[in-house]
Amino acid sequence: MICRVWRGWTTEENADAYERIVRGEVIPGIEERDIPGFLSIDLVRRERDDDVEFMTLMWFESLASVQAFMGEDYETAHVPAAARAVLSDFDRRSAHYDVLDRRDQ
Repeated sequence: MICRVWRGWTTEENADAYERIVRGEVIPGIEERDIPGFLSIDLVRRERDDDVEFMTLMWFESLASVQAFMGEDYETAHVPAAARAVLSDFDRRSAHYDVLDRRDQ
């Protein structure tokens, strides 16, 4: 299993707008693609002193599944224009981790 991790930052004023875009457009758009081996996606939010940080964790069966999502240059971040418009900064590349132990509770 692979976990794809990406982070983005926005101002406090734009944080709710960004969250609405991701939850209302970006995630449903990914789910609609019916990507083979895509398992799920998590969106988390953290308030910081000067900004708001968001992180997505996407879960895939294999690296081949990630490549089905993004193509050969699979580390490239997936950040649609509407999301970019309200972000102050974001990871240009996503990190990919081999999941060693994930337990359903």
